Amino acid sequence: MTTPREPVRLQVYRDDGSIAQNLGQLAHGQLPPLFPALLAGVVTLVMLAFGAGGEGDPALFAPVVALLLTGPASSHPHDGRLDWLVPPLIRAIEYGYLAVLGFTNGVPEPLIYALIAVLAYHHYDTVYRTRQRLWPPEWLSRAGFGWEGRMLIAAVACFVGVLPFAYAGLTAYLGVMFGIESVQTWTRTELGAGVMVDLEEGD
Repeated sequence: MTTPREPVRLQVYRDDGSIAQNLGQLAHGQLPPLFPALLAGVVTLVMLAFGAGGEGDPALFAPVVALLLTGPASSHPHDGRLDWLVPPLIRAIEYGYLAVLGFTNGVPEPLIYALIAVLAYHHYDTVYRTRQRLWPPEWLSRAGFGWEGRMLIAAVACFVGVLPFAYAGLTAYLGVMFGIESVQTWTRTELGAGVMVDLEEGD
């Protein structure tokens, strides 16, 4: 498992999937990430406000807009003074979108909470492990679809009328994958044996 340069830490926190990463390669790291993320958040909020209840509603196109705005900035080193805000903004976009789409389209509430809990665990685990110099494998972001892939899956599922099944499938698949990978990572390290480390070292 390779150790990226420290400026890449915020890129890891973004949890981009293959689509966003490919868009980022086109921009060659030249597009600052903060303003596109802010704009994506505003646009997503507006589109959700105008309707998220079914086929043809503006909210179904929000993932595409958010992806086109923020994806090209995924390769930027995120070394600006306020670029640390980008991952929380992307989290708010993803969690907020999945919650509103689920609540307005009849997805059982426990299922919505379960999906968001799985994602929150994954993102917490990512932050915690990087502070221990344990970097997630590259395949994990692709296998987990990235924030943009999960939103796109939800939008397509809503369009074809199978949103509850999509939430159930995502929850089960991501929960098992993220859980097993996390346990394997920690048990392979000295940290899994209860060795104390200084979390602030190098921060």
